[in-house]
Amino acid sequence: MDHQHISRLAHLTLPKCWQEILVPPISTQLLRARRYEDNARKAGNIVYPPADLVLRALQLTPLKKVRVVILGQDPYHGAGQAHGLSFSVPKGVPLPPSLRNIFKERASDLNLPIPESGDLTPWAERGLLLLNSVLTVEDGRAGSHAQVGWEDFTDSVIESVSQKPECVAFVLWGSYAQKKKHLIDQSKHFVLESVHPSPLSAYRGFFGSKPFSRINEYFRAQSREIFDWQLP
Repeated sequence: MDHQHISRLAHLTLPKCWQEILVPPISTQLLRARRYEDNARKAGNIVYPPADLVLRALQLTPLKKVRVVILGQDPYHGAGQAHGLSFSVPKGVPLPPSLRNIFKERASDLNLPIPESGDLTPWAERGLLLLNSVLTVEDGRAGSHAQVGWEDFTDSVIESVSQKPECVAFVLWGSYAQKKKHLIDQSKHFVLESVHPSPLSAYRGFFGSKPFSRINEYFRAQSREIFDWQLP
């Protein structure tokens, strides 16, 4: 894949509203990350998610629609799991432990059943930006595509959301996500922090944190429509 093709892949797969933030050096950051990803694939490494799904979070949730942001670190690194949305897996894929814990807390918080599918696409389509900080990963190697340009690009995305005039709820689960707090205008937006839903930490403050109802309480206080947390 040549530079020109990578440039087309990076830009044309994004809605115009996201393309508008891709001014230098942001566009350079995105192209650098996609070039690294492409070289890894060319070298025979298995990279997740598939190339056409890498920017899927931004495709499903245009900037103008963003109401909630849930920040992840990098994609799942097991076969068939990653499909471009943080914490989400395609239909038919067993629920990863962190996602199962998210569903358990949602059940406790909102009295909703635990879904059979871990596909969070309906949330994304309603305005929940499910954004990983790093958008690609190699098979079985968590963090393998860190520091190749993705973080700079996604930090710019977070800052662009923070510049929206409407109030947005930012969900920062775990210390990695909480390091992004400085990118958010906290005088204008709601920042919700807790430990990560991973089994290693969920019992240290994630369970019982009621993130879903707290976000809706925030929207009510702002006279905004609450977010629909239902899933099929």
